[in-house]
Amino acid sequence: MQQRIRKLWGTLMMIGLLIVYPLAVMQVYSTRLMGLPWWGAIAVLCIAGLLWFYPASWVIRWMSKP
Repeated sequence: MQQRIRKLWGTLMMIGLLIVYPLAVMQVYSTRLMGLPWWGAIAVLCIAGLLWFYPASWVIRWMSKP
């Protein structure tokens, strides 16, 4: 696969991930973690924000292959 096509697919995957990941986090929070105190909610959302790094880095690493 040419790098140009791979970058196009990677960009589309990142956009899809940018839409799907926050919706999934909101769904998990609203169904299972709604009763947490405010400091627990902040902690959960911070951890979820940090976990975003792993799928995004995988896509970026895949895009940059020659």
